[in-house]
Amino acid sequence: MAELLHQPFSSFSFNGMKLENRRVGDVRKVACFKPLQCVLNEKDNMRIVVVKNGKDSLDMCRVVNGMWQTSGGWDGPAEDLYGIFINRIRRERPPEVLERVRGLTKWVPPPVKMTGSYVRQNIDISRKRMDVPSLDMLQFHWWDYSNTGYLDALKHLNDLKEEGKIKTVALTNFDTERLQIILENGIPVVSNQVQHSLVDMRPQQKMAELCQLTGVKLITYGTVMGGLLSEKFLDTNLSIPFAAPPLNTPSLQKYKRMVDAWGGWNLFPRSAADT
Repeated sequence: MAELLHQPFSSFSFNGMKLENRRVGDVRKVACFKPLQCVLNEKDNMRIVVVKNGKDSLDMCRVVNGMWQTSGGWDGPAEDLYGIFINRIRRERPPEVLERVRGLTKWVPPPVKMTGSYVRQNIDISRKRMDVPSLDMLQFHWWDYSNTGYLDALKHLNDLKEEGKIKTVALTNFDTERLQIILENGIPVVSNQVQHSLVDMRPQQKMAELCQLTGVKLITYGTVMGGLLSEKFLDTNLSIPFAAPPLNTPSLQKYKRMVDAWGGWNLFPRSAADT
């Protein structure tokens, strides 16, 4: 939810509501969502958020350490690295430390027929790589909305959650219309991960409103645009070779394209400095 980005966790709470025929923007109506609750607490000076949707529940830190730079494109699959990490925690740290570790992973399948066996096979691969009996959160993405197979995939993921192979089902980079369709089909998702920064405030439009109404959490990425919003890139001229830090990662290249679409690098450093 948008408020979660701005309010202190120690004082934030949200109680779900039942919705009847509430219109959100120009997308279809929302009806009869089950209660969803998000509560926050502090324990041992740690701030955590507990996301709940019905019987689904996951507590996690406010700030999540992303692993895009260690994804498959960098010849270091993030899930395998997490498996190495979690096993080191098991060997070297007390059990109470292990209980606080959470691993979120994504699944971005090709838009093929989403059968139960196909979905199960892919989730089992993630479980094996991460070396966990149950995925804390499976964040699902689908890039061809003309193919409604994403609904089949999510229903199968929900079945696997009922079997205990997944603790919570979530989304990544879904638009508002499709998120609403998913919720209308009774699929309990707890969050949607979207890009959000000073340059890209799209989630504050329809998406934020729908999330406020339904309790779906927004997990944002690109908040500092891979570092472009840091002092490292202030007052730099990217058009001059070697005059600025290199844009040598997929994330920096992606966010540079966002800057270009926003208005160009000449406007960007001044905007960043003023913030």
